[in-house]
Amino acid sequence: MVQMEASDGIEGQAGRRQVLDVAIVAELWSRTYNTDGKPDWSHIYPYYHPDIVFQDSIQRIEGKDEFVALCSRLTKRCQQLRMDIHSVARSGDVIFLEWTMTMMFRKFPSTPMYGATRLSLHEDGRIIAQRDYYDLWGDIFNGIPGFHRGYRRFMRRHFG
Repeated sequence: MVQMEASDGIEGQAGRRQVLDVAIVAELWSRTYNTDGKPDWSHIYPYYHPDIVFQDSIQRIEGKDEFVALCSRLTKRCQQLRMDIHSVARSGDVIFLEWTMTMMFRKFPSTPMYGATRLSLHEDGRIIAQRDYYDLWGDIFNGIPGFHRGYRRFMRRHFG
């Protein structure tokens, strides 16, 4: 059953906002990425607080306008993106997603990246912080023929 609460923001039936839960997050994020073209984040933007802080392995973005611009840049860079959601869990005001994102570029082979996302909810129910965790270089280097073995050997030798 979908929980609803009074709101002036994200609206569901009869002008009421849907509270983010594991089922809604799984459905929304699964709809964002597809195998038929570019991703569309427009349906999840209302779930983000204006003061969202997004961080991943390579950047930190503050504010919803900057987050929307980041998503636009990613869309332009990739010919196609697909995200498979493996699991979603919630503990208090934190929602975790485990996923595999496959990025397809024009000149390079498809690159699967394995990761997790931590969504922190504001008291109004919108996402105030998002932290994506993934091994950017390891996942990309695994897709380069002849290079991945040397990279993995280097990582084992120097980092265990």
